[in-house]
Amino acid sequence: QVQLVESGGGLVQPGGSLRLSCETAGFAFGFAFHDFVMKWYRQAPGKERELVATIGNRAFRINYMAESVKGRFTVSRDDFKRAAYLQMSSLKPEDTAVYYCNARLQDVDGREYEYWGQGTQVTVSS
Repeated sequence: QVQLVESGGGLVQPGGSLRLSCETAGFAFGFAFHDFVMKWYRQAPGKERELVATIGNRAFRINYMAESVKGRFTVSRDDFKRAAYLQMSSLKPEDTAVYYCNARLQDVDGREYEYWGQGTQVTVSS
């Protein structure tokens, strides 16, 4: 059973920093963590879930950052530890949301595998 567990959220003042972690376990069907593209999403109250960051898998290490977080957030991964990270700096009140980790893979036959974490709350407030 695949598990994604986020941690590192909390209350921080504007301008502060947090580092979110997404620890994973249980990948199967012949796939490993390094095969999955890892994404971070967030969902603020009353808003739709939005993509914040993407980091590619071992074969295609291409990153994406949403415009709203470029220059402030950094996404990374450690394939040995089977974990992904979101370093958030210069946090703003509008960054307040529940942050979710997502793992996604499409195999050679087009089958998609997608897993979500339970989310971690980030609150930016003075």
